[in-house]
Amino acid sequence: MPNYLVETYLSRGLAGERASRERRPRSAAEQLAEGGTPVRFDRSIYVPEDEICFFVFDAPSGRDAALAAQRAELDPIRVVEVVSSRKELS
Repeated sequence: MPNYLVETYLSRGLAGERASRERRPRSAAEQLAEGGTPVRFDRSIYVPEDEICFFVFDAPSGRDAALAAQRAELDPIRVVEVVSSRKELS
């Protein structure tokens, strides 16, 4: 299944909210999966210097990843497909 990177803004002053920001996408992905859309939240990556937080979803499409992000109230800036080197090595 493809991976999608959801880019969001997260100021340094709110970096402590990262843990709660991970619970919301996990829950949103689980709800979508229970409804028949196979979405899974994989991980987040925070870049403090740029005040950017990325959320990685496994999803059938970018639209499904964006839907999970919106349901998690992440305010996505953009959603793009990504390829992980660990998957290429498998």
